[in-house]
Amino acid sequence: MNTIGNLFTLTSFGESHGPAIGGVVDGMPAGISVDMDFIQHELDRRRPGQSALVTPRRESDRVEFLSGIFEGKTTGAPIGFVVWNENQHSSDYDNMRELFRPSHADYTYTRKYGVRDHRGGGRSSARETIARCVAGALAKLVLKQLGIELWAYTSQVGELSLPGDYRDYDPAEIERNAVRCPDAGMARQMEQLIAEVKSQGDTVGGVITGVIRHVPVGLGEPVFNKLHAALGSAMLSINAAKGFEYGMGFAGAKCRGSQVNDVFESHDGHIATRTNYSGGIQGGISNGEDIYFRVAFKPVATLLRDIETVDVQGNPTVLKAKGRHDPCVLPRAVPVVEAMAAMVMLDYYLLAQSHKL
Repeated sequence: MNTIGNLFTLTSFGESHGPAIGGVVDGMPAGISVDMDFIQHELDRRRPGQSALVTPRRESDRVEFLSGIFEGKTTGAPIGFVVWNENQHSSDYDNMRELFRPSHADYTYTRKYGVRDHRGGGRSSARETIARCVAGALAKLVLKQLGIELWAYTSQVGELSLPGDYRDYDPAEIERNAVRCPDAGMARQMEQLIAEVKSQGDTVGGVITGVIRHVPVGLGEPVFNKLHAALGSAMLSINAAKGFEYGMGFAGAKCRGSQVNDVFESHDGHIATRTNYSGGIQGGISNGEDIYFRVAFKPVATLLRDIETVDVQGNPTVLKAKGRHDPCVLPRAVPVVEAMAAMVMLDYYLLAQSHKL
């Protein structure tokens, strides 16, 4: 499937070394003012070559809208868009044509489809996330109008982890360093670690924390379309994502119910919970509290060192990887996590409008 969503949908297309990456957004409400500078800014946050911590591939990643916008506002029609690839170095992958890269999609794609685009992974490349950032930016424009806020940040790189939780940090600090960590001191340590592993031809993983605030009560379905399941599915569709948890997550497995029950309180007629171990979602439905979650990302599988593997005939060989690759996906994955969260929240907000006449 190349489409995500129920009412607000994105269908993406394109490959890493093809002519372009693009998509079609359907279900975008009409009459929304489209801030082109904001949308381009969101793409720039994901763009390669933005710092020494990421791949040096140079792409302008300028989005070109083809439909669905007239005189600066959405029309309600499908929004088609394209971002042209400008700086492919396909020859960097010539030596991979007959090899399977460890921990990549090369082998599974070849067995599933019988064909393979060896140039940067083709459709399985993280460059596909361009389309997600465009659609997520459009969703953010609607969520802003609804008063729903969301952001994400790097909370862990390797063994370096921020103490506390999201309430301890100012989201305004996130974009003030290359690693997108809201603590300047920890950001410097993370940057040093990424630089170190890069110099060794190695890679490192980490965790991104996401936060969604001012969510109305009632988003999500009680059985098969639980809000947290939709968020988890969206996050785990991102390249290199290996784990998702929300609220207390796996830490709750060590606790007793008496320690983590979110007691209800009434404040001037407004019901809220004293604590928020549930992460803003109960029974698959938003309860009005902050939604917070974490996404674990593995170390990038492409190592700039010799790696044992096999060729397409199954013969043992050695891969000498070349090309331009991220030593850590976390800095560029932050806007992708935000984009996926924005699409899910808008989709489920629209779905919620159909439950009552």
